[in-house]
Amino acid sequence: MPRLAAQRVQALSSFAGRPDRNLSCALGALALLAAASAPAVAATPEEAAAAAKPRACAEVTTEWVGLPNVRIVSAAAAPAANGEPEACVVSGAANERVGADGSHYALGFELRLPQPWNGRFLDQVNGGNDGEIVPATGDPKNMNAVAGKSALARGFAVLSGDEGHSGADPAFAAFGLGAGSAFGLDPQARSDYGYSGDTTLGSIAKAIIARFYGVAPARSYMFGCSNGGRHAMVAASRMGGSYDGFVAGDPGFDLPRAAIQHAWDAQSFLSVDPDIKKSFSVKDMALIASKVVEICDGLDGVKDGMVGDIRACQKAFHLADLQCKGAKDDTCLSETQVKALTRAFAGPTNSKGEALYSDWSFDAGMGAHDWRFWKIESGIPPWDGNPLIATMGAASLSEIFTTPPTPTRGDPRSLLAFLAHFDFDRDAPKIYAKGTFEVDGKPIDYPESAWEFMTPPDADNPKLEALRAAGHKLIVYQGQSDGVFSFNSIAHWQEKLDANADGKAAEFARLFAVPGMNHCSGGPATDSFDALGAIVDWVEKGKAPDAIPASVRADNKELPANWSKSRTRPLCPWPKVARYIGGDVEKAESFACQ
Repeated sequence: MPRLAAQRVQALSSFAGRPDRNLSCALGALALLAAASAPAVAATPEEAAAAAKPRACAEVTTEWVGLPNVRIVSAAAAPAANGEPEACVVSGAANERVGADGSHYALGFELRLPQPWNGRFLDQVNGGNDGEIVPATGDPKNMNAVAGKSALARGFAVLSGDEGHSGADPAFAAFGLGAGSAFGLDPQARSDYGYSGDTTLGSIAKAIIARFYGVAPARSYMFGCSNGGRHAMVAASRMGGSYDGFVAGDPGFDLPRAAIQHAWDAQSFLSVDPDIKKSFSVKDMALIASKVVEICDGLDGVKDGMVGDIRACQKAFHLADLQCKGAKDDTCLSETQVKALTRAFAGPTNSKGEALYSDWSFDAGMGAHDWRFWKIESGIPPWDGNPLIATMGAASLSEIFTTPPTPTRGDPRSLLAFLAHFDFDRDAPKIYAKGTFEVDGKPIDYPESAWEFMTPPDADNPKLEALRAAGHKLIVYQGQSDGVFSFNSIAHWQEKLDANADGKAAEFARLFAVPGMNHCSGGPATDSFDALGAIVDWVEKGKAPDAIPASVRADNKELPANWSKSRTRPLCPWPKVARYIGGDVEKAESFACQ
């Protein structure tokens, strides 16, 4: 084990890395190579597909690809299966390097090149802490926004990457539940995770696609949910001219601030019970959700078990109405519970009362499994049943989003304790810190703060100038009952963007609220819809998504018993609401976005 790791065996630290000084040179050489090889350029995907002359998969080697700092690990033909076409599956690594402490880093990737090809490229950006190469099918796990048909099945060439680190690296195993965040000590690994991994791998994928088919992709898209949604929003701001369309699902676009909410939530819920799992029972949360439905259900014109008008609901619903008049039982909340949840939903502040993240909306999906999994209880024994905010969330806040990294042991008790003792005056500003710090007795330079490498450069004052100038498009969607990222935060972002665009943001960027949906999927919701198809139609046909058709999933165990298994709804561009206009309450055509 490297010496630094031996010094911090139970800490959540990574190993010190060096910024990759070859990155800009590699990208410059890549541009020159692309210009020299001059693959055919087609005006439309259909023309690109017709002109494509795919090479044999066995030809795809490091030497044949010929890109600086890119190594092809393998290339093998995969037969058609599960509705997806035959494809050449290329695995590779870019910018391999050794950190200052001896640990190894690289941008690992998989690229699937289908036959037949539809002339398009999809950059599948993934969720969580990345750190693994998810199969490049264009249907990332836990997403329902492709309506059951993956991008690969539609003929896209698809890229998936690990964003510059491996969460399964044996060198990180000693850090327990924090292994996935253990790269956070290395400045370049932070940057790759934040944005530079996308910049690098996207260019590499396009070059390989052009060489493999003999023609460049005519249209390029980026699509992801959660941290993948964050990747898409960051890319839409940083390189809006490089992709024709972006889809950002439940995006943690202001993730360092959202991570501060984890500490705020933990402290709020621990004020109810020292065992966070007992702060709110399953019945308590079901009670709150049912009361929200009772009060807010009809605000969109019909009582159907869904909260269509989320803004109006916040004015009508009052948590204090659920406070027990006598002893606590399953029909009411204790005074302490009411205070704790009210505090949590108001969002974190410092001692001056300054907001550190966002407030939250009450919605019908608060009683669902995923909401509880994130905030209160996971049910996973190795985590001691603690929620995800107290495992991955705590590790990310301590090791990636604070500068310098905060050493924290990787066991459930220590991770929860980190959140419980987080100081909103002293610790919260560390998400904006940068400079040279001594870590393990060694100076390490962090040239970017977590806020800088994790968020769009214009996060607080969005304009998307490059995307808009290029005529490119962005679709954002988010569950109103997302338990990790506040729907209010993304709604405020969209409204600020619209104000900056003089009321014309809908020409290039639209947000779609999904009533009842938890984080990326789940909850009592119509959470199956085709955002990928919607962005393609907008980009290539000029068909702006005035509504996106959505349906329930038959395998969703959280659907109320009185809902039709074929229920459909329109998802509306914010701030419009799906209002009932008459007809069968189970059908989308009975609603209009107003």
